[in-house]
Amino acid sequence: MSNTYQALNIPPAANQHGGLEVLRCAVIDGELHLTFRPAFNETADWGRMFAEVARQVARAYAQQDRFSEPETLKRIGAAFAEELRSPTNTDSSVGPVETT
Repeated sequence: MSNTYQALNIPPAANQHGGLEVLRCAVIDGELHLTFRPAFNETADWGRMFAEVARQVARAYAQQDRFSEPETLKRIGAAFAEELRSPTNTDSSVGPVETT
């Protein structure tokens, strides 16, 4: 991996209409690091957001002819459920929470 952080672009709609970043993730030396803003009133909204992320990832993999959308969603769902049941890493890699 590069020693230079490789950030993603801001979504075009956010540049046009504004918005609120709620989650930023980075893989550093094979470990996930993140910061987040607890912006939702209901914690279930995080689940809906993660589901939408999974659907968009599945579409991207299908467009690249890597896996079909249903296969990708099945793999993501299985890994998510297993990780909740039995975490592979119990060390927290969550960074500071932004409250502004």
